Amino acid sequence: MSWFASFVLGLVQGLTEFLPVSSSAHLRLTAAFAGWHDPGAAFTAITQIGTEAAVLLYFRADIARIVSAWARSLFDRRMRSDQDARTGWLVIVGSVPIGVLGLTLKDAIEGPFRDLRLIATTLIVLGLVLGFADRRAARAEHGGRHRAAARRKDLGDLTVRDGLLYGVCQAMALIPGVSRSGATISGGLLMGYTRESAARYSFLLAVPAVLASGLYELKDVGEGHVAWGPTLLATVVAFAVGYAVIAWFMRFISSKSFLPFVIYRIVLGVALFALIGAGVLAPHAAESAG
Repeated sequence: MSWFASFVLGLVQGLTEFLPVSSSAHLRLTAAFAGWHDPGAAFTAITQIGTEAAVLLYFRADIARIVSAWARSLFDRRMRSDQDARTGWLVIVGSVPIGVLGLTLKDAIEGPFRDLRLIATTLIVLGLVLGFADRRAARAEHGGRHRAAARRKDLGDLTVRDGLLYGVCQAMALIPGVSRSGATISGGLLMGYTRESAARYSFLLAVPAVLASGLYELKDVGEGHVAWGPTLLATVVAFAVGYAVIAWFMRFISSKSFLPFVIYRIVLGVALFALIGAGVLAPHAAESAG
């Protein structure tokens, strides 16, 4: 992988990791359209360390508070009812599904799941799910003409059941095109959480899973087309861009709907199917490119 390619892919990773559009799909598509080798699941996982470092920095106060409360709850039973301690435990619970499925489906994630036809399908399907969840949440928040708006849940309302459901939604992102944030935010909205709470928990939940995955994949750096230098460059670029995107996205969702992302996902998915159908793009494009 060239330095230029790694810079571009790091930029794409940072721009798309926190938006509900799927960073893994965009890395795969960028390589396919540019004629580069598919960066692969290992490169994607490692560059996500950069974007998760941005999460650690942006939510540093929240994370420090949660980790501190969780650690104290290990020795003080009274702390286990504390909201921050409970959030810490629920992040662990919610990380179990993606950990189990990630190891079980490792070969499929690195192979069949990267088929562009599957990516096009998941872009469209999850776009429709996100649109439905967002519309339903908007109706509940604003209420009807003759009734008060329904109260939406926040992180203080998290239960073990909700934590596991969030985790199952996050695990769906093992398939490129689904989007970690898109799946978990959609799940949160359907469970009755506010947009901001669903997004915030989505970012917090991703930290242990993404860092563990990235560190696990470090063993593959230096093999094949994944080299240390370019991969580190992509990771640093992803961190810088990702931090800016988080700041923008948290402001955006406080007052705007997810409709632009829904439209983008559907249009991209349909365009991808059209290009494959016309023979312009092969379903496994870039997988064997040099």
